[in-house]
Amino acid sequence: MRRPSDFTSRLVRTAAAAGEMPPVESDLRHAILTGDQPPGTSVPIDEVAAFFGVSAIPVREALKTLFGEGLVEHRPHVGYRVAKLTFLEFRELYDVRQALESAALRAAAVNATSVDHDRIRDAHGSLADAGAAGDREYAAATRRFHFALIEPSGMHRLIRMYETAWNITEPARPMSRVRTHERAGFHADHERLIAAYVARDTETLIAESERHYAHLKSAISEFADDPECFADPA
Repeated sequence: MRRPSDFTSRLVRTAAAAGEMPPVESDLRHAILTGDQPPGTSVPIDEVAAFFGVSAIPVREALKTLFGEGLVEHRPHVGYRVAKLTFLEFRELYDVRQALESAALRAAAVNATSVDHDRIRDAHGSLADAGAAGDREYAAATRRFHFALIEPSGMHRLIRMYETAWNITEPARPMSRVRTHERAGFHADHERLIAAYVARDTETLIAESERHYAHLKSAISEFADDPECFADPA
C-alpha cells in the first residue's frame, strides 16, 4: 500500500455540509498558514484530491488561488510546492509589513475607541499567556495583536495587502524560531506601542513601531542560513 505523502499526512479535512463540496481551498490554506506544511513541501494533486474525495479539478483551482496569494509556487513539469523564499525575499516582506503597518497605525490611533483599546490590551494579555502555551499559539497571538492595532484604521485594502505579506512569511514559522529573551523584548515593545497608541501620540507610536521591526529583523536574521526555512539565493 502506498504511503501518503508528507503533505497529505499532515492535512486536516473540515467537514462539509450535506450536499456541499469539501472546503479544499480553505483547508489547504489553513495547513500552510499554521506551519503544518513547511516551505518546499510538494503538493501531490492526485493524493490531495483523494484525501478530500474530489477530482483533481477543484484541487488545481485551489492551488491556482494559493499561487496568486504567494503561498505555493509552481514549476513546469514538476508541480506545486509550498512556497520557499530566499532570506532576502523574506526580509523584504517584513519591510513591506512595516511600511503598511506604519501607515495604518497613524489612522488607527486617531480612530480607535475605548473598545478598541480594550481589545488591544486583551490581545496583548493573550500574547503573554501564549508564550508559555507553545509556538503555534504564540504565533497566532502575535498576529491577533498586530491586526488589532491596525483594524481601527478602516483602511481595508491596505489591511488585505498587509495580511497577504504576513501570510507569505508564515510557512517558515518565524515566531517559533525566536528565543525566549527575544520574545520578552517583543513584549516590552508591545507595551510601549500600546502606551503611545492609547495616548494618540502618533509620532512616538511610529518610532516605537520602527524599533519593534528592528528587533524583529534582528531576530529573524539569526536563522537566515537555515535551509529548512529559506531557498538558496543562487
